[in-house]
Amino acid sequence: MAAESPKYRAPALDKGLDILELLAKAVAPLTIAEISEGVGRSRGEIFRMLQVLEERDYISRPDGEGAYSITPRLFRLGMEQPPVKSLVETALPVMHRLAEEIDQSCHLVVPSQEQIVVIARVDPPGEIGLVVRVGHRRPISHSASGYVLLAWQDNETRERWFKTMIAHEPNLRRLPIETAIRDIRDAGVATIPSQVVDGVTDLSVPVIEHDHAVCAMTIPFIERRGSSVNMATTTRLLIKAAEEVSHLLAHGQTPSSSE
Repeated sequence: MAAESPKYRAPALDKGLDILELLAKAVAPLTIAEISEGVGRSRGEIFRMLQVLEERDYISRPDGEGAYSITPRLFRLGMEQPPVKSLVETALPVMHRLAEEIDQSCHLVVPSQEQIVVIARVDPPGEIGLVVRVGHRRPISHSASGYVLLAWQDNETRERWFKTMIAHEPNLRRLPIETAIRDIRDAGVATIPSQVVDGVTDLSVPVIEHDHAVCAMTIPFIERRGSSVNMATTTRLLIKAAEEVSHLLAHGQTPSSSE
């Protein structure tokens, strides 16, 4: 047995995880034939596994038959981890107050391998705003939130993240990113035009715990005519909100317990 091979194997578990990982990366539901090809196993090998995963609500068939897609169940399980749950419970009251002050939406982002994932959001109190759904993913290298998370890591962690990012994006240009995150670190905030929606500027700042960013708090800022809250004021209030959450995390408090 090769040294790098695992000591014990669980073929059924391997099979199920292969299916989940394949569906997690798919941009559209996959048929049994496509799943079979994607995981390199016969239809007979995966048929019963698909049935079990569907019964346990890890996958579903949106149209009731045919193609499969992953459900939010794994995401919900991850959200129940004590550190994540505590982070969200601490940040949400502060984010609600921030959204009321600025009349914009805001969301909370954490790293997930080479990507960022939105774990909480607060909708704008008014009728106009850009809302990013919980569970949304983007490459770290393609988001203001990702740049902020990179900027507030130690050198060893940042190097590890870059290796993972480059493994998924071989043509990634590292130097421009390093320059950008240095500037963001100096400014204390990322102010970057959205790569997804024209006319939106992503404002993002770190929430700090144990000297590194555990998440990024981000506002997809929309300039509105007649609004009394401009981008400069929004940025100042965002920084203040993130600092409050960082303080609460450092002292093991929630907004209600600190009052």
